[in-house]
Amino acid sequence: MTKFFLSGIFIFLSLTFQVFARQTDQERVSGIFSGLSFDRFAKMIEDQSAFRLYYLSEDVEGLVVNVNAYESLISDLLQEILSPAGIYFTIDSQHRIFLSKERPLSVNLRADFFNRQKQDDADSENTAGDAGSKNRNFSKNRLWEVGDGSTRPERANGTISGRVTSFESGEPIIGALVYTSGQEARSITDESGNYVITLPKGRHTLIFQNFGAYQEQRQINLSGDGRLDVAMDDNIISLSEVTVTSEKSANIERPEMGLANITVQSLKKLPAVLGEVDVLRAVLTLPGVKTVGEASAGFNVRGGAADQNLILYNEATVYNPTHLFGMFSAFNPDMIESVDLYKAGIPVQFGGRLSSVLDVKSKFGNKEKIQGGGGIGLMTSRMYVEGPLSANTSFAIGGRGTYSNWLFGFLDEDSEFRDSRASFHDLNLNFKHSPDPNNEFRLSAYWSQDAFRFDRDTSFNYQNLNINVGWTHYFNDKLEGHFHLGHDQYGFGILSEQDPLNAFRFGFAMDQSSWKNHFTYELSDKHRLSFGMNHLFYNLNPGKQTPQGPESIVLNERVNREKALESAFYIGDEFEVNPKLLINYGMRYVIYNYLGPNSINEYPFNSIRTEDTKTGESSYGAGEIINTYHGPEIRISARYAIDNFTSVKAGFNTMRQHLHMLTNTAAIAPTDTWKLSDPYLMPQTGRQFAIGYFKNFKNNVIETSAEVYYRNMQNLVDFRSGATLILNNDLEQDVLNTRGRAYGIELMAKKTQGKLNGWISYTYSRSLLQTNPEEWGEQVNSGKWYPSNFDQPHDIMLAGNFEFTKRINTSLNANYSTGRPITYPVAKFNYNGSERVFYSDRNAYRILDYFRVDLSFNIEGNHKIRKLAHASWSLGIYNILGRANPYSVYFSPVNGNIQGYQLSIFARPIPFVTYNFRF
Repeated sequence: MTKFFLSGIFIFLSLTFQVFARQTDQERVSGIFSGLSFDRFAKMIEDQSAFRLYYLSEDVEGLVVNVNAYESLISDLLQEILSPAGIYFTIDSQHRIFLSKERPLSVNLRADFFNRQKQDDADSENTAGDAGSKNRNFSKNRLWEVGDGSTRPERANGTISGRVTSFESGEPIIGALVYTSGQEARSITDESGNYVITLPKGRHTLIFQNFGAYQEQRQINLSGDGRLDVAMDDNIISLSEVTVTSEKSANIERPEMGLANITVQSLKKLPAVLGEVDVLRAVLTLPGVKTVGEASAGFNVRGGAADQNLILYNEATVYNPTHLFGMFSAFNPDMIESVDLYKAGIPVQFGGRLSSVLDVKSKFGNKEKIQGGGGIGLMTSRMYVEGPLSANTSFAIGGRGTYSNWLFGFLDEDSEFRDSRASFHDLNLNFKHSPDPNNEFRLSAYWSQDAFRFDRDTSFNYQNLNINVGWTHYFNDKLEGHFHLGHDQYGFGILSEQDPLNAFRFGFAMDQSSWKNHFTYELSDKHRLSFGMNHLFYNLNPGKQTPQGPESIVLNERVNREKALESAFYIGDEFEVNPKLLINYGMRYVIYNYLGPNSINEYPFNSIRTEDTKTGESSYGAGEIINTYHGPEIRISARYAIDNFTSVKAGFNTMRQHLHMLTNTAAIAPTDTWKLSDPYLMPQTGRQFAIGYFKNFKNNVIETSAEVYYRNMQNLVDFRSGATLILNNDLEQDVLNTRGRAYGIELMAKKTQGKLNGWISYTYSRSLLQTNPEEWGEQVNSGKWYPSNFDQPHDIMLAGNFEFTKRINTSLNANYSTGRPITYPVAKFNYNGSERVFYSDRNAYRILDYFRVDLSFNIEGNHKIRKLAHASWSLGIYNILGRANPYSVYFSPVNGNIQGYQLSIFARPIPFVTYNFRF
């Protein structure tokens, strides 16, 4: 009886719902709908009726409408179109049509549901969008009204501006693509997460895509110019049944070429070499980026020296970017938000280096809750904490330390480095305060210190210190300004005290103060202007040596201090000629003043500068301009989109560099000093031409690219044979004016999705130097072109990741490159009764080729939500093949014969294991 009663109620309710649905479906539609996408069909229905359709774009993707209607009920029409596709629809009393793939949606909502939600939005702190909303599903599926139709109703288009932030932390999301189906208009969020896009008025599905991580969409009704802020999820749960792709990828869309963007999500997919993911190791997997070997600080980009890379950390300059002889980067991976490497198409606001810009942005704290994490490994440990201090203020703090002395036990027993010792520490501290939606203040501080020794006699140390404050102000929807005031320091020291008679202390220090103003202005939907100015004040203490202890006979020596002011004024424009052609162009004008107090040696014009030809010196007072260099830098890059998955890009840029590193090694060493341009040491200049072809396959699952470049450089620094680089007040006597050229081709294929993902790249490149024909005196290799110390023609890199399960994956990193150049002794001869060694031309030979394979496993803990901390393990082997890759070859006399030796830093497999946690 009960079953019969329940069945009767069910039949009654079904009939009642059908009658109700027909009552709400009395309005009829007519038209010929042939070969239309469902989006286009929906817009036509909404234009000629009171119905409004709500659906997810992926549910109707690829659905083509082919029906003819004459005074047809909307329900009959939708039944004919949607039933074959397995899509359900529900019509409510207010002529709203809801589509769903799984089952018909319930429309039993309170009459004031939408009004209550609008009121909740109006009461929230962020009234311009959903950045403050907790109802994530509602934000994705509601219809957002954007703009005021009463303002300039004659315009057919409306401009939407807004900010894209992380739902979890409130931090801006950089480089997200904003677009809508059926329109060519695109926008990419800037470093503050801001975007601007112009669309025809009416209904749109606005899609926000951050590649490799997550996607959001908003249903909007655009009535005029307005604002829409969006909060995106930081993480997505990967389901094997769901694949989310974007219509275009940033590698196709963006006008810059030679640009690599590394997100936190992609960084975590890289092999965790030595127990933690590393920014610089991620950069070294990219085509055109090389290092001269293990234990090498710095990196070389497209044939440039290591000092020709501008490395920025929250707008602060980092001069030595590594720890532990290059084994770890200076950047704590837990504190990183994003990384951009510009190899070409360098934005107009950056300057001061010839080769590249590495722009690293860090976290400034979760605005919602306190959270943190860290890792404990065999060599290092790290930890970070972030969270809110108040409703408008957040913080992030992180630190690392090492206990790596055991590592040297893996060196060969006869290695001179076996008894070495090394340690490092670093600390990050960031604060952000947003008193209102139009202002944001930031404080960023970074400190690091390394200490090591190679033998019992001499110890070394070096440190970085950076502190800067920033203010971002949104004047209106079109104009925003960024202001930065910072101070950077770098220095190193050498202490030798085992021999009391020769005990000494040596120190080098440099600091710079900076003031930067950067503005962006949306001139129109076709032009986006960037303009501003930068000022850098350099203060160098090139070297000071003092005796250590009362018995030392070492003399006090000191090189004259150097000061300079470098100013730059720039303007650029991103011009969308049409949906296919986008041009980014601009000019930067640099003025450099070398300042007193200082003394400058004088020599006869067009003569060899030696101690014998020196005629005197000129003295300059404090703040007095000694000499000035100035000139323009041109930047232009263009992208032509052949289709949604193919583009061609080209670019040309010129650069100037007034700061020179004095080194006789191939890599950055802790004993390298820096020198400012002066009347004899001219600023380095360079020009680069590049062209590239970019093609994506299988809906952007596979990305491919091919880039060709050519660079020429002037006023590079090389040295005469036997040059003295430390404690030399007459350095111009040992410097050779050199020019260079570099060219190459870079090929890359990348798979971004699936259980197996990663990339493979091949680079062919040459980097050549020549003593300037106008140089008086010594000519290296008789004035012929010769390879630079970092010329490695062939380079192949493979980075792969395979996901066994959602909790276990493995990463493989394999690298092959040509051995770098070296100068060999080739003969002996007698001179005045003594035996001498005759060396080959400079860099005429090469050491053996380099090959290394690293393997790591990452094991995630269980996915329970309620537990104290989420844990994971990283374990693996560095140099799993145990290959003794030569770092250098050197020669020493043994019993009257010249004996050659090969130095290999890590000639054995190095195991590692790290316990990672987050809370």
